Amino acid sequence: EQKGLIYASVGSGTYVSSDAAINSLLLPEQNECIELGAIFPDVPLNGGLIPCLKQMLSEPDAYRFLQYARPEGMSWQREAAAMWIAKTGFRPDPSRILFAAGSQNAISAILSGLFQPGDKLGTEPLTYPGFKIASNLLGFPLVSLASDSDALTGESLLYAISHENIKGIYLIPDFQNPTTAIMPLKTRQIIADIAQKTGVLIIEDAINSHLMETSIPPIAAFAPDHVLHIASLSKAVSPGLRLCYIAAPERLYRPLMEALYALNVSVSPLMIELATRAIQNGLAEELVQKRRLHTKARNEIVDQFLSDYPVLGASDCNFRFLMLPAPLTGERFELRAYHAGVRVYAAERFAVGNSKPPQAVRLAVTAPESHDHLQKAMGILSDLLSHPGDSVAFY
Repeated sequence: EQKGLIYASVGSGTYVSSDAAINSLLLPEQNECIELGAIFPDVPLNGGLIPCLKQMLSEPDAYRFLQYARPEGMSWQREAAAMWIAKTGFRPDPSRILFAAGSQNAISAILSGLFQPGDKLGTEPLTYPGFKIASNLLGFPLVSLASDSDALTGESLLYAISHENIKGIYLIPDFQNPTTAIMPLKTRQIIADIAQKTGVLIIEDAINSHLMETSIPPIAAFAPDHVLHIASLSKAVSPGLRLCYIAAPERLYRPLMEALYALNVSVSPLMIELATRAIQNGLAEELVQKRRLHTKARNEIVDQFLSDYPVLGASDCNFRFLMLPAPLTGERFELRAYHAGVRVYAAERFAVGNSKPPQAVRLAVTAPESHDHLQKAMGILSDLLSHPGDSVAFY
C-alpha cells in the first residue's frame, strides 16, 4: 500500500491500484516523436531572462551569487515573492515564505518534514504524477477523494478525514492536472472552512495559477494557517529557474525550513536573485503575458483539428484533456499515438488508488517545437480518432 501498488478503503476492501503497471515519469525520451506528453512552456521565451542574467553577472560582486543561500532567502527576495503570489489574490506574510528548487522539491520537503511515514494523504481521483511518486517513495498511502462535476465536495472531504484518517490533502485548484478543471470559489471556501475546523493540512499547488487571465483567490486566502501554498515559477516564467515559493503557516515554518535544508542545503542564490529582479522590474509578468498569447495560439490549432471531439481546457491552459471515443482507452490511445509519432499521456498515469480513469489523454499543447509541429501532431491524432476500432500491437 505504501508503494502505491494496492489500495485499501475502509468498508470497501483492498484492490490493485489503477496505475500499478503505469510508468509515472513524465519526462520525454530521446526519440523522433512530437512531444505532447510532458508540459514544456514555449522554449524561446526563456531567452527573455538572458539580458537580466547578463547584467547580474557583469556586476563587480557577482561572485556572491555563487555562495550558499538560506531556505528563507533575503528580506527583499521574500518581499518580491509575496508580491508575485499576491497577483493570484493572496498576499502572504513575507516572513513566512521559504524557497525550494521547484514544486517537486517543495512537495518532497513538505511530505518528509511535516508528516509521519504511513500518514494517509487525500487527492483528487486524477492528480499530478510527481506527487504520487514522492508519496510512494516516502511511504504515504494516497486516498482518492470523490468529486462532483470536477470539484471536490465537502462531504467527501469530511468522510475521508473521519473514516480514512487522512492527515493532508493535495490539490491543484487552477487548471487541475490533468483534467484542466478550475475549482469554484465556493468549493475553495468550503475546503478552507473544513481545514480550520478539523486541522487537516492543505497542500495547495498553484503551479498554473499565474497562467489564468482571471484569477480566483486560492484556498490559502481563506485559511492561511492551515494551507501550504506552493507558487512555482516553472510554467509561468521559466522551468530552468528551478525555483518556487512556499507560503507556510507560522507553526510549520521551522520544521519545513529544516526539511528544505536537509534536502538541498541551499537553493541556487543565482536563480533566486534572477527571479527576484525579474519580478521587481516587471520582466516576469511580461513573460507571463507572452506565454498566455502563445498558449492561446496553440489552443486555436487544437480546436481547429479536434473540433469534433470533446477537448477540455480553457484557451489559456497550456494542456488539454481529450475525451476519447469508444472503444479506446487512454492507455491504448497513448500507445497508438506513440507508434504514429506523437507522444501523449493517458489518464491512467494520473489515477489514484482504485479510481477508474476516464477514457482520455492529456495533450501538452505548448510542448511541440513549433506551430507546424503541433499542426502535424493534431493531424495524426485526428486520423487516429477517426478510426477508433483499428487494432495495434499492445506491449
